[in-house]
Amino acid sequence: MITKEQILELAEQHFANGSLFVTGIKIGSDNHINVFVDGDNGVTISDCVALSRFIEKSLDRDKEDFSLDVSSHGATTPLTSPRQYPKHIGRDFEIKLLDGTKAEGTLTECNDEEVKLEYSVRENKPVGKGKITVTKQHLVKYNQIKESKIKLKF
Repeated sequence: MITKEQILELAEQHFANGSLFVTGIKIGSDNHINVFVDGDNGVTISDCVALSRFIEKSLDRDKEDFSLDVSSHGATTPLTSPRQYPKHIGRDFEIKLLDGTKAEGTLTECNDEEVKLEYSVRENKPVGKGKITVTKQHLVKYNQIKESKIKLKF
């Protein structure tokens, strides 16, 4: 039986510390393998084709029949790795936290431990009547994130 670990190992061999990396692997009961790839600078069709060919030549169809699809991570797919965030600075995010709360805002910074989202709220003026718009920040540690999605604008 083909395993996720086996596919991940082959992909990591192929990428060999380059700018591409695997964000997900699914293997169905019928040995249909889906590999999802992202990159520090994006992913091209030729990147997906090259990985697909490498995996196919590394597995033995005589031992076990399989089908293989390699594709990019996808714009609506939740982010799975801290490595994915830097290229999305300036985009709007919706992050669901492990404690059940949500954080929304524009990604302004990220590092190895956390992301910083900025968002605007209307608050009462400190003096007098009326409201003012205030920009606030929310720091979210990666280990607090349950699901992180880019909010696409149309």
